[in-house]
Amino acid sequence: EFADSIYQMVTQKFQELTDNFTSMHARHKTLAGIVMTRGLDIRQAQVIVLSSGTKCINGEYINDQGRVVNDCHAEILARRAFVHFLYSQLELHLSKRREDWERSVFMRLKEGGYRLKENILFHLYVSTSPCGDARLNSPYEITTDLNSTKHIVRKYRGHLRTKIESGEGTIPVRCHNAVQTWDGVLLGEQLVTMSCTDKIARWNVLGLQGALLSHFIEPTYLHSIIVGSLCHTGHLSRVMSHRIEDIGQLPASYRHNQLLLSGVSNADVRQPGKSPSFSVNWIVGNTDPEVINATTGKRTCGGCSRLCKHTFYVRWAKLYGKLSTRMPSHGDMPSVYSEAKLVAQTYQAVKQQLFKAFQKAGLGTWVKKPPEQDQFLLTV
Repeated sequence: EFADSIYQMVTQKFQELTDNFTSMHARHKTLAGIVMTRGLDIRQAQVIVLSSGTKCINGEYINDQGRVVNDCHAEILARRAFVHFLYSQLELHLSKRREDWERSVFMRLKEGGYRLKENILFHLYVSTSPCGDARLNSPYEITTDLNSTKHIVRKYRGHLRTKIESGEGTIPVRCHNAVQTWDGVLLGEQLVTMSCTDKIARWNVLGLQGALLSHFIEPTYLHSIIVGSLCHTGHLSRVMSHRIEDIGQLPASYRHNQLLLSGVSNADVRQPGKSPSFSVNWIVGNTDPEVINATTGKRTCGGCSRLCKHTFYVRWAKLYGKLSTRMPSHGDMPSVYSEAKLVAQTYQAVKQQLFKAFQKAGLGTWVKKPPEQDQFLLTV
């Protein structure tokens, strides 16, 4: 019943934003949304972000200024939209007006930094099983890989997988080439992006806030995932939580999050046909949805998205200026994006612990984007 209510709220909100599904941007293969509740009281539930999409950027459009969104799959955009929401909530908490900071989802900690107020929970709805191992081994999904036999599927069960540039579906990670090269991609090598299944498993350890926000806030985890169709919760649970059970002890405030997983009773019918080449995102407090061209990673008008790295870095820098005096052991503000991420030492250590756990379990090596992508300066 709870899962059905979350599903209805997300689809109703999308219906509202797309003029009863009549707008040209209503077309989608995958829809995702995050709903916030106080405890499990559905009466106080609120849809905070929505997104649609199933495509990734074309390698020729990679950008070394942080001005494109690489991965426009709905679940990934939902997380980025959620990060946007967290920035707004932190900014609200720092407002001079009492009613503003009382409305924020954050509370201040005595030792500096912020955490969510008691009882605030987040639930991710996604209309189909996330791409990667969760979908490949779902008993209701026919894999599009023509060479796939039960033997091959079994051999790579649980394996880390990557999305295919300009296409749909995923392939197991290769043992080598864990770091892609900038010139290689520009010369036509396929740009490789980790699957949604693997990224969600990563959020279950690191949280959804990312490296930058972890300077200020405790890790923020999902309470549940609700999958609309093609859902086999037993397998999904194994993929999300049990692949890296022996990750070991994690630092304070980090945890190996055990998600609640659920299907819905009346799922949407799977949409056949080609996926649209655009992605849509909407965030509470912003009237209009934003439309991104998934091939270029920029807004359809050519501008950069509110969800790109550069935009987040600018917002982070403003917060750093205000908060650095209140935070223990904060030095000068890093002027390069990659440095700002590396300075989040606990987050980075947990990330390495996670990658090692995948390798130790024989599930492959996490593939990273070319490092040049994050070596841009802070420009306002």
